[in-house]
Amino acid sequence: MKLPIEAEARAATKRKPAARRKSATPATWPPVEVPAALPPPTAALQPSLRFYHSERLRAKTLGVLTTVEEAEDGRQYRKALADIVCELTDSGMNYYFLRPLKVARAGFFVEQSASMGMGATTRILGSVVRNVIGGMDNRQLISVCGYIRQLME
Repeated sequence: MKLPIEAEARAATKRKPAARRKSATPATWPPVEVPAALPPPTAALQPSLRFYHSERLRAKTLGVLTTVEEAEDGRQYRKALADIVCELTDSGMNYYFLRPLKVARAGFFVEQSASMGMGATTRILGSVVRNVIGGMDNRQLISVCGYIRQLME
């Protein structure tokens, strides 16, 4: 016997009970064992993420660092140091965020959207970096230079 059209429509739209979702973590993954006590970290053993930048940027960075460190008063080079920090930040953002999108072939529009977002972010961050470094004294500038050198090792 055929149901009238209205009855068929009601039967088709009648909700079925929700199926139970499976856990997002597959049961085949082995549990991770964490040691009870870890040895105190040393600089060589600490986890880190580094990025690769151009030889030109490395030479420029080392030049600015040396100039600030060897100056009698490094405050006159605050703008140069802020500019190099911003350039390193741009390079790192490209390496960690935009480059993986290209490798993954995410597509032109995704890459362009991400690039525009990163550009806006680094411009805002650059303004903050310039204000902070612009207000530093010689001792603080030397400390920042030392920290950048440490990151470059």
